[in-house]
Amino acid sequence: MRLPSVTAKTAVSGLTVLALAVLAGCSRASDEAVSPSPSPTGAASTVAPDMSGAPEGFEQYYGQAVDWSGCDNGFECATITAPLSWHDADGGAIDLALKRHPATGTRQGAVLVNPGGPGGSGVDYVTSAWQGLGERLRAAYDVVGFDPRGVGQSTPVRCFDDARKDLSLSKDFDDDDAGLAAMAAEFTAWADACGQNTGALLGNVDTQSAARDMDLIRAVLGEPKLDYLGFSYGTQLGATYAGLFPDRVGAMVLDGAIDITLDADQTSAQQAVGFEQALRNYVADCQGGADCPLTGDVDAGMRQIRGILDRALTDPYPTQTNRRVTQTLAFYGVAVTLYDQQSWPALTQALSEVVNRGTGNTLLYLADFYNDRNDDGTFENNSAEAFRAVGCLDSRGATDLAQMRAEAAAIDEAAPTVGRFFAYTGLVCSDWPYPVVAQEFDVHATGAPPIVVIGTTHDPATPYAWAQALAQTLDSGVLVTYEGEGHTAYGRSNQCVVDAVDAYFVDGTTPQDGLRC
Repeated sequence: MRLPSVTAKTAVSGLTVLALAVLAGCSRASDEAVSPSPSPTGAASTVAPDMSGAPEGFEQYYGQAVDWSGCDNGFECATITAPLSWHDADGGAIDLALKRHPATGTRQGAVLVNPGGPGGSGVDYVTSAWQGLGERLRAAYDVVGFDPRGVGQSTPVRCFDDARKDLSLSKDFDDDDAGLAAMAAEFTAWADACGQNTGALLGNVDTQSAARDMDLIRAVLGEPKLDYLGFSYGTQLGATYAGLFPDRVGAMVLDGAIDITLDADQTSAQQAVGFEQALRNYVADCQGGADCPLTGDVDAGMRQIRGILDRALTDPYPTQTNRRVTQTLAFYGVAVTLYDQQSWPALTQALSEVVNRGTGNTLLYLADFYNDRNDDGTFENNSAEAFRAVGCLDSRGATDLAQMRAEAAAIDEAAPTVGRFFAYTGLVCSDWPYPVVAQEFDVHATGAPPIVVIGTTHDPATPYAWAQALAQTLDSGVLVTYEGEGHTAYGRSNQCVVDAVDAYFVDGTTPQDGLRC
């Protein structure tokens, strides 16, 4: 049972399964979906790398030239090498995949972007989301995406084959002793498969290593400072970079922020409350309109959703395929729609189908969208694998059974509808073959220039309190608030947020701390 990833998900609005499928085809990154871009007037070119910050022994990596080549309409792709371990210059190398769209106007520099996860592909993100970024940002900057180590087209983490992965992502577990033992065994199977099929890379995909890769990318792009736009988990990655290299931070925006001072158990508990509240907001909206399948008041509607999830555990919902919607899949189908208010009609459609027909076709479609599963049972990426691998090196939950049961009870009380899906997180990494990586960065990023932190007031995946906390933790944090629903803000909220971010990058104008949009 995979916990909700804090990857920024694309909205999946629509009123029919066909409409959902059409929209999903456009929202997922694909080369064919990108329209031709205007010819850049300030196009990026190959430049000399910036060797000034190269760590001793790693000069050959910092000094490499980037061989860009056209890969889509207006895009360029390249692969560079990074050390397997940033603590062993002679320990082997890995590949990092890059993709950029050159500035469409007078070029000011390059901005590196990360969509979240951990496990989200920056290469795919640039392809699918470039046109949704602010026009001023696109005009002034090369927008550069990268697949972090272990992810996608970079040297990847490998675990199960697709069939075994598909089975695992649909499994349900009871919370009695037998159920928890089965859950633990499943996570051990993940750990064993990842260890056997990935090798030494599995112990080197931590966030700090990825942040050091970002400095390598900065250097080979010839940029003296790192300009960076990170979403969701990408905020943790950015804050880590700032803590490691505060003097190399340029303009940095962290949107959908993670509180980097929380441990794994605290993160799960607070995220559960975030999804519970977002679901309540959906129910209130649904009941205020027509054709809502949820009756009574909000509390009654929430109980009906819990009943739907409970039924899926004991009697999974049939679909028009040979697959059934388990409780885990049903939860994924509900959760993915909470990342953007535009997706709420899709949840209404899914719940209406369950209530009125007793089938789970729409829920299954939404769950597959969440898991990046294709109709033929293959997966578009290795985000589920990377999510575990990075998380297990960064932080782990308690493994004492009594403590986990107490925490599960507290989570269920705070989030009675969805809390069970955020409990027993200690089991995920209990048998992971590599230890947690020691922290080597300053959480306050002392000495860094102003860093803009954006929080959305009703964000389910990264609760607003996390943005407030990160802005306070960072010595130079500046908080911008989007008053709305959904996960992250820039590119999916309003012009106030776009203008603040673009002015910061293009004009060097730091938003007023406490700005509300």
